[in-house]
Amino acid sequence: MPTYSYVATDSNGKRVKGTESAEDATDLLEKLRQKGLYCNSYKDTSKGGGDVKFKFKTKDLANFSRQLAAMLTAGISLVKALQILTSQQEDKKQKAVLMDIYEEVQKGRSFSEALATKPGVFPQLFCSMVNAGEVSGNLDMIMDRVSIHYAKDGKTQNKIKSAMIYPMVLLVMLVVMFIGLFVLIMPMFRELAGDDLAPLSAAMFAISDFLINQWYILILVVIAIVVAIVILFRTPATKEKWDEFILKMPKVGGLLGTIYTARFARTMSNLFSSGLQMVDCIEKSVATLGNTYIIKSFDDVIENVKRGEALSVAIGRTGIFDGMFVSIIYVGEESGALDEILEKTSDFYDEEADTAIANLVALMEPAMIVLMGVMIGTILAGIFPILYGGMAGMAEA
Repeated sequence: MPTYSYVATDSNGKRVKGTESAEDATDLLEKLRQKGLYCNSYKDTSKGGGDVKFKFKTKDLANFSRQLAAMLTAGISLVKALQILTSQQEDKKQKAVLMDIYEEVQKGRSFSEALATKPGVFPQLFCSMVNAGEVSGNLDMIMDRVSIHYAKDGKTQNKIKSAMIYPMVLLVMLVVMFIGLFVLIMPMFRELAGDDLAPLSAAMFAISDFLINQWYILILVVIAIVVAIVILFRTPATKEKWDEFILKMPKVGGLLGTIYTARFARTMSNLFSSGLQMVDCIEKSVATLGNTYIIKSFDDVIENVKRGEALSVAIGRTGIFDGMFVSIIYVGEESGALDEILEKTSDFYDEEADTAIANLVALMEPAMIVLMGVMIGTILAGIFPILYGGMAGMAEA
């Protein structure tokens, strides 16, 4: 539903600014009329017209949720808690968002309604959890769960980023060495090279000449490839095929599967324990994975669950998650403690993901080193005949 920012006048002639979710402009005017407001101007902020265009980071969501949960548990009202958090916020964009939310709640809106006026700023999972907390009357407990969820999610993301630093450094070094050898080193052997060159040596000199004299073509090709990839990945069919491919890749697919399992289990546990319906829990949990192939595969899962099929049976049919996880869901359904079992399961798969990440990095490091060795060895194999020929010529002279 679109969100509009408006400037209106109340019955006392006072100018009022705010935001309102409405189906269209007519619906907006009707909602303002019911509030006793006369609309002077409005703007659709959901189409990019908003003042704040950013998303809360995982770390910021975890901190915000933790602080809000602590204050609500201590008996501080939601309005006062939001006022305190807004005043303490140092980031200007976050402060602007929280100020708007605080003002909306102060006007009488619920917290979830205030969040809805900022589409895209907060994840859908966060908004759903807040709404569930308000409906159940346990917003403090729900916000505590949210903070734990995003803290664990952020921890996993940081581990993946940290693990990828060393392989990326090696890759950059490999590219720099390749360019340096062909642009700086190879021209130094030009005078020693005769007319009758070995195929490998001739190919290396051709590459060197290309990088020195026609480097701009390489840049244009790289830019064209990047643009083509971006365009292709914006196509749903291509994105789905790629997501399926990486999920079935050796080693990498297993790592991603473990991470997806942990995230799905943790999200399902939080949503289900918050009192949301099973179908809503499944839809929102699978959406957090960000894998279009899995999301599409779960369309049948959702339809089957709606018809009364057990979640474990519906998920097991997809073949996405391993058999042990499906069995755990079955045990949770039979025991009536699905949320508790999923919470413990997510912790187990988090640890498995950490191990898988470490193993993957341990595998990538020697692979990159071997690749560097092959490159250097190939170059030496092309240079040695030139050196040998040059030394032989000098001896004859």
